[in-house]
Amino acid sequence: MTIQLRQICLVAEHLAPVIDDLTAILGINSCYVDPGVGVFGLENNLMAVGRNFLEVVAPTQPNTAGGRYLERRGGDGGYMVITQIDTFENQQMLRQRALDNGVRIAHESQREGWNLCQLHPADMRAAFLELEYDSREDFNGHWNPVGGDGWEDKVKQDVTEDFLGVELQADNPLELAAHWASVTDCPIAEQGRHPCIAFNNVTLRFVPVTDGRGPGLGGLDIKVINREAILQQAHKRNCYVNDKRVDICGTRFYLKD
Repeated sequence: MTIQLRQICLVAEHLAPVIDDLTAILGINSCYVDPGVGVFGLENNLMAVGRNFLEVVAPTQPNTAGGRYLERRGGDGGYMVITQIDTFENQQMLRQRALDNGVRIAHESQREGWNLCQLHPADMRAAFLELEYDSREDFNGHWNPVGGDGWEDKVKQDVTEDFLGVELQADNPLELAAHWASVTDCPIAEQGRHPCIAFNNVTLRFVPVTDGRGPGLGGLDIKVINREAILQQAHKRNCYVNDKRVDICGTRFYLKD
């Protein structure tokens, strides 16, 4: 079985300034706006990060799931870990593992050649985990959340190349790691004294809460090609933390060469 991280979703109170910061600092391009999220009381924008994607959603009306998440975590931050599974059978197996672990399905959609299953963030104890199957079975190409095809010319990798990792925080990181490992059928390993599990293209790292915001998706590891360009723009936009980290949309971006 192969689990590929294809998309990270952040949630923000206001969309436009966050997209401006992300595109300017990370040197990436917007590639798609999905009007379909309007049914959830949201607006969004997606950016290409290599052959994968970074999405930001923002509420457009009161009492939305995104708005409640903003209130619960005290502002902008990480929201969803969105994966592509290699076969339909494996996607369905993981769906059943989630149910067997007491995880509710928050939303699912089945269309021709595309199956989507979102696992409830309260039951995953840190963030939504989304399991998707695409009948094209191409980890580097066709992706329904960005309209399938047509985004390829927006890929820009001279500043930021790709995702390398996801940092999930909890009061008990080992317990959270064990839960995610059980749902995803992945073994627990260790990375710098932190429990972690490996997907095909990224490592999920589980760390203690140190920012007072409770459990959640707190950070992303990104492979960078031009660190100086990132740091220069981060300084201009008040997102600089140190030469190894910038904070955007309430999320820690760890810069990795």
